[in-house]
Amino acid sequence: MSESREGVNADTLGTPGKRVILVNGIPASGKSSLAVALSAKTGWLPLSLDGIKNPFLQRIEGVDRAFNRKLGQASYQVIWSIVADAPQGSTFIVDAWFGFQPKEVLSDYLTQAGVTQILEIWCQVSAETAAARYEARLGERVAGHLGAEYIPELKILAGKAQPMGLGPVYYSNQEFPVDINAIKSWIDNNLTR
Repeated sequence: MSESREGVNADTLGTPGKRVILVNGIPASGKSSLAVALSAKTGWLPLSLDGIKNPFLQRIEGVDRAFNRKLGQASYQVIWSIVADAPQGSTFIVDAWFGFQPKEVLSDYLTQAGVTQILEIWCQVSAETAAARYEARLGERVAGHLGAEYIPELKILAGKAQPMGLGPVYYSNQEFPVDINAIKSWIDNNLTR
């Protein structure tokens, strides 16, 4: 983790801490689409675990599951380093399946990054929908991601995964079209400015 530095942006002076919107859910739950739509609605920077990891997967051959996990952990660290280096008063949208690491790891990164407010959007999805989405995009994924062999595990995960619960949680039913205006309204009602 890099050292946090004080920002000099006049718009953020006097605004304590940093705010993070966690867009959380299992793989293929609709996190990335929701995060992109929320970023377009708010202008806040989205940081995506796959967005950081995929360029490495495009250049490194023969990535197995263990190495993929190491790249995921490093990408996770990069996200929180970016947040730590941002000016006070910044707001970020962080798109990841946070359950791949213990909750304590996330708590430590949030503290080190100077995050003082956390909201979470939990992307709920059925096992069947997650499996169908995952299977449909197998041919589009960068080599190094898990393949069809992961689908049975994903279905089990869908039945037991839970939000992190480190702040207020919005439950977004991903079986239906996302109402980004409702999500933005919930954020506005829960985010301290």
